[in-house]
Amino acid sequence: MLNSKHIRRRFERSASGFDKADFVHAATRDGLLARIEPLLIQAKTVVDLGAATGTANRLLNKRFPKARVISIDIAHNMLQEARKRRSWLAKTSFAQADATALPFANESIDVIFCNQLLPWFENPDPVFREVARVLTKGGVFAFATLGPDSLQELGRAWRQVDDQAHVSRFPDMHDLGDGLVNAGLVDPVLDVDRLSITYKSIEALFRDLTASGARNALQQRHPALTGKQRFKAMTSALEETAVNGDIVLDIELVFGHCWGAGPKMDAANYRIDATRIPLRRN
Repeated sequence: MLNSKHIRRRFERSASGFDKADFVHAATRDGLLARIEPLLIQAKTVVDLGAATGTANRLLNKRFPKARVISIDIAHNMLQEARKRRSWLAKTSFAQADATALPFANESIDVIFCNQLLPWFENPDPVFREVARVLTKGGVFAFATLGPDSLQELGRAWRQVDDQAHVSRFPDMHDLGDGLVNAGLVDPVLDVDRLSITYKSIEALFRDLTASGARNALQQRHPALTGKQRFKAMTSALEETAVNGDIVLDIELVFGHCWGAGPKMDAANYRIDATRIPLRRN
């Protein structure tokens, strides 16, 4: 189970150096924008959910020039970095909030752009339900996340050392699609891409993981610091996978978008207008 307090603390600490290290975030941001470019959307309000340092803010303003773009993140320091880069001419706002409790009224948001937020939720269903609540009918939820084949090299190296959880498990494309539909969102479209990141050293790899806030945030992780001998054994196992001295991490990228369906009817409170019931005449 992922620990939300650890996650928030890591992103508060990593905000200032986040953009220099998070290549995955940048790649999926551009890929997600390219995928929604053909969609015909007349948006008044756009939310960048899990905005981090706001690198998508200017691009979303350009894609939706008539809309107000609201950057949402759980980490205050991330939003501070986002404010530094905002254009004073653009209609932008910032709010610190949890993705499972958005500060918006029902059916008030036309587009929700969600880049690499979902990997930080063991179960994304609460996020999907909240998105379905605030999204207008016909509004778009577009997201990019990690698939289950991501970071397998790290997982295999750790399994040679101990049986503790060191790498998160990411849901596959089909489970994500089911979760979207169950939340009340409609017509999900998903596709998968791949990204390989090459490192010259173990030190560079873990330096980037730390700078991007991507170190182990699993709640069931060992409460003590990883012993030097175990960490050394893991890095030795990882170095054995090197190709021509380079360590390669393979990342599975999942992109998706779907549509808002309006308010979901609560079966316990289903009502029928009696005036619309036809009378039966004998």
